[in-house]
Amino acid sequence: MSAVLLHQLAHARSGDKGNRLNIALICYRPEFFDTVAAQVTPDRVAQLFAGRDVGAVQRYDLPKLWAFNFALDHALDGGVNASLGLDGHGKTLSFRLLTLTVALPPAILSLVQQPA
Repeated sequence: MSAVLLHQLAHARSGDKGNRLNIALICYRPEFFDTVAAQVTPDRVAQLFAGRDVGAVQRYDLPKLWAFNFALDHALDGGVNASLGLDGHGKTLSFRLLTLTVALPPAILSLVQQPA
């Protein structure tokens, strides 16, 4: 197994709904979906964002799109209108998720950075 950064397997977008952060994580290739699903769990995402004092983290799987949607409660310091933070919308927080490492078996590792 070799470790790679999640951004080598997927891209992401984030946004907000009040005090809830939404992060869409989309795999570049269908072959990456099962590995990402097994390792990028709600618990692991909650640990990554623990410094933001998040509440519940829910993951919605979208296998036909090779994607996931994460909803993180209480992640935006009260939301856009209540927060004094520079990014009350959470737009940049998807980049934080992409810093996670994922262990890949050799067969899948060979697909990293190949055209889809």
